[in-house]
Amino acid sequence: MALTIGNFDGVHIGHQALLGELRAEAGKRGLQTAVVIFEPHPREFFTPQQAPARLTSQREKLELFREMGVDCVHVCRFDAEFAKMSAADFIHALYERLNARFVLIGDDFRFGSGRAGDFALMEKIGEQHGFDVRSVHSVLHDGVRVSSTGIRAALAAGQLRRAHDYLGRPYSISGRVVHGDKLGGKIGFPTANIQLKHNLPPLSGIYVVQVHAEGLGILQGVASLGVRPTVKQDAKPVLEVHLFEFAQKIYGRHLRVEFLQKLRDEEKYPDVESLTKQIALDVAHAKKWFEQHD
Repeated sequence: MALTIGNFDGVHIGHQALLGELRAEAGKRGLQTAVVIFEPHPREFFTPQQAPARLTSQREKLELFREMGVDCVHVCRFDAEFAKMSAADFIHALYERLNARFVLIGDDFRFGSGRAGDFALMEKIGEQHGFDVRSVHSVLHDGVRVSSTGIRAALAAGQLRRAHDYLGRPYSISGRVVHGDKLGGKIGFPTANIQLKHNLPPLSGIYVVQVHAEGLGILQGVASLGVRPTVKQDAKPVLEVHLFEFAQKIYGRHLRVEFLQKLRDEEKYPDVESLTKQIALDVAHAKKWFEQHD
């Protein structure tokens, strides 16, 4: 097995370069490719209140790995017992359980209890067991290291073009359409409410979006991602998408929402009538954006 290890949040162009090299090496050696990831993210386990917003859910990661030709994915359940595993024991487990013959890791990858493991230790134990270890350098874009942290910062600042460049694709959120409070339909702008897997999205506001839905093609719309301060207090973030010229019932369907352009921040309005007028403006601005970017 030719394998790599990491969190791969976002599966950005740095991750993609690593996976491309992994596939190339696996092909030369006649091996299958495997990715080892951790669930939950170690920082979510140790400090859940300070953990960064996720760029991709586990399902989204698995879909992206499949698109990139990864043969299999091993999900390590990160719990108290796993957190105690020494770096050396972790490497031995890779060899014994996954039949590792080639390991490719990022040059800054750390692992094991206390993050004590590094490339040098992996290489040393690899020599003992007879498997090769290689590291890859970080990918730069315009001289800046591409990272999940950088993508989160770009999204939080509304810099969708930069996030797109780092990801190699528009940033998206996938989820199933669930029932909401039906306010959108009452005010003339029905929405598809997308179930969020995590309560801390990496961005918020009002956006021009396009939506991928199996059997429906690509749909255009405008989305609100936030806590809806005009109608709710102390609410969890909600992703609502108004699809243009679309009236089908799609509850239960899985959608992928791509964020193309930020229109504005979320605001609190004095009443629902004021909110409705603003939504009409948002819809008009989004449609104009699509006309200009056809």
